[in-house]
Amino acid sequence: MTEGNTATQASNGKHEHLNIVVVGGSLGGLCAGLALKRLGHTITILERNPTALLHNQGAGIVAGGDTLSFFKRYDRCGRQLAVSSQRRQYLDKAGEIVHKEDMVQNMTSWDLVYYMLRANFDGVESAYCKVPEPLEGDGNVKHLHGHKVTNVKDLGDAVEVFYTTNEGKDGSMVADFVVGADGPSSTIRSILQSDVQRSYAGYVALRGTVPEEEATPKTREAFSERFTFFHTRGVQILAYLIPGKDGTLEPGKRLINFVYYTNFPSKSLDEPAPDLAELMTDTDGVPHRITMPPGKTDPKAWEKQRAIAKDKLPPQFAEIVRSTKKPFVQAITDVVSPDNEFFGGKLVLIGDALAGFRPHTVASTSQAAFDAMILADMVEGKVQRKEWKKQTLAYARTIQKRGVDMGERSQHEDLPLEEHIKDRNLASKPREEEVWPDWAVADLE
Repeated sequence: MTEGNTATQASNGKHEHLNIVVVGGSLGGLCAGLALKRLGHTITILERNPTALLHNQGAGIVAGGDTLSFFKRYDRCGRQLAVSSQRRQYLDKAGEIVHKEDMVQNMTSWDLVYYMLRANFDGVESAYCKVPEPLEGDGNVKHLHGHKVTNVKDLGDAVEVFYTTNEGKDGSMVADFVVGADGPSSTIRSILQSDVQRSYAGYVALRGTVPEEEATPKTREAFSERFTFFHTRGVQILAYLIPGKDGTLEPGKRLINFVYYTNFPSKSLDEPAPDLAELMTDTDGVPHRITMPPGKTDPKAWEKQRAIAKDKLPPQFAEIVRSTKKPFVQAITDVVSPDNEFFGGKLVLIGDALAGFRPHTVASTSQAAFDAMILADMVEGKVQRKEWKKQTLAYARTIQKRGVDMGERSQHEDLPLEEHIKDRNLASKPREEEVWPDWAVADLE
């Protein structure tokens, strides 16, 4: 798959139908699979998770412009994706509003996005949305869970993908094109670039949700149709409404979602400091390196965080942190690949596998959506390969660095409110308005 032969045009002027393997079946892999399916290609998603459906991550998502554009372009479920927030505001320690500005943003949930993508990609039925009727011209698809990719091999005109199944059976398949969409701990990236590793940033995100109807009136007011923040040295927290059970957008049935960043100094995640090790050890005594799943946090470790929240946070934020029943923990890490295409262009990295953004950027899902759309446009021949590479790598490098800068400033410096506002507004800048810095495109022009 070279610059002159991007496997897009056949001799009769029509598009070739490719056999494409997508490694990773979370949001990034599903976005890529759906976009390429719409072009008529045969798509096989290989997902390592042993179950047919990924578990609800309990996470809220800011649905940025690229996310909304992706669903407008490819979704056929016919339902609303997000809760709208009309204002951005900041509270002081007493819970009073110290800054506010009108700003429309859209908030959704990981589980609603996942089930809408599955409905469109491979017809998974759920209470979240109706499965659309098959569309003429769509390619054939498979979603194979319990398939852990172990290696890839360049065959010259194709790529062989090796895997182990959940039952311990080894196998392989040959593809014209491979998309690595297997997250920030990407196996594909580690095979091709073993020196690129995730590094711990020195703090974690405590996350959770509370049913809107269970919050006190003052707390509901703080977060209803509002994107609300609080900052102090070493701590920042934000909250907003997301869809509720089965993706409902009914007022009173939605969820208040919070992301609470707090410092846990440690040299590494492999040998965590005692406080971090305690937080990342679950109720069964099993240590987790990067993510503590919802509902598995040890009550004793969480009780410490509840007490700290009561002491350090505004009352509205303290209430939701202390009320959440299934908190989960995400260690904040950094990773970015220097390249996104391999084997002469027959294998590419997208989304978190290319660059894992810190959550401050509110851009991880948008990156997955953008990468999927422009990849489909490149495969179809609408975008030149050079331009595809420039846009995806410049985006990855720029926003990844921005997330690092934001995190280091907010967690390790005593910034005035104006600086926090400046950082947050920069993070909300539409991708189309970005001017890529020279250092991000120096090797791509």
